[in-house]
Amino acid sequence: MNRKRIYLSRLYLVSLQQHLNEDPGATMGQAAELGHLAVLDGFEILDIARIHETAIATLILPTYSSKTRRFLVGRASAFFAEALIPIENTHRGAAEANIRLNHTISSLSQRTHQLAESATEIKQEILYRTAAEKALQTSELTTSTLLANALEMQDKLRHLSRQLLSIQEEERRKISRELHDVIAQSLSSINLRLAELKTVSYTSREILCQKIDTTQTLVEKTVEIVHRFARELRPSVLDDLGLIPALKDHLSTFMQQTGVRAKLTAFREIEKSDNTTLTILYRIAQEALANVARHAHASHAQVTILDFGGTVRMEITDDGIGFEVEGQSCAVKTIRLGLLGMKERIEMTGGSFCIKSAPGKGTTIRIEIPFTPEITPLETLEHHENNQYLVS
Repeated sequence: MNRKRIYLSRLYLVSLQQHLNEDPGATMGQAAELGHLAVLDGFEILDIARIHETAIATLILPTYSSKTRRFLVGRASAFFAEALIPIENTHRGAAEANIRLNHTISSLSQRTHQLAESATEIKQEILYRTAAEKALQTSELTTSTLLANALEMQDKLRHLSRQLLSIQEEERRKISRELHDVIAQSLSSINLRLAELKTVSYTSREILCQKIDTTQTLVEKTVEIVHRFARELRPSVLDDLGLIPALKDHLSTFMQQTGVRAKLTAFREIEKSDNTTLTILYRIAQEALANVARHAHASHAQVTILDFGGTVRMEITDDGIGFEVEGQSCAVKTIRLGLLGMKERIEMTGGSFCIKSAPGKGTTIRIEIPFTPEITPLETLEHHENNQYLVS
């Protein structure tokens, strides 16, 4: 496999260089051929992405102007996309699953666009710091600091790019596995049973009814799986009823699946926020609770959404094992990608993100974003042992 990878990397580098130097339309066929060769050799999208990243680093030099780099990166992206087509075609599932897969890819593309915007901001910051370095050459200490910050940002950008590709591939693998292992098999079983009902004559009405009941049960289970799949991509209750009902529904499922007792406190006026803000709040709560389930070993968790005179504050707390946060209590320097994704979402709204944790002390994630509607009395929704929410 290593020899095949080296061979494919060399071919990719040569073909991409030709693509950047010549008419792109005349070299797209080479990209498709590379994709077919990658399929034959058993390479996946992540492998091609790494080869592409290495080729970009080799061909697009830091000494190029930013305009030239953007132009070359755009051309290289088109070449990369063409090379991926044969690989993506091998992962297509049944026709009934294509629409769902396309929706998921669209969500991933949106995430890619968001991270690309973050990457552009980081690149701009690197440019600003480089200019400052030239203006302050008389100060060796200042120059060293700026250079260290620029290198740190470059490392962060490379890390985000690698993690993005990894997440995209993992999401596709998860969807493909769900479609193949669950939905496709259920539909195949239903089809077989229907074919049996069509061709076999039953003398007993009772036996026929049993066969029909079994088939109906399979259909109901398949429909439930499809509904669960849709809820994981985006809960319809968030769009239809609002943030508070969506969080109530998510907390109920969370408690059933994890056994962690959860509580929600929110104020009614939050529903007057725009759809983007409501989506950000829901996604952050969802990701934070997922971290509680995966890492915290907690028995209790709480989601609190309060209004502080023009600012919404949401806190997700747990009584789990906690972890060491570098620097000060609100530092977010070396954290998991999930927490970094929360921070990016909040920064896009002009808000702030803070995490407090210590070994054995639990964890609190706090975000604050702008909010303008009039203040109304708080309504508290708490989940009790009878699995009902009480409003006070």
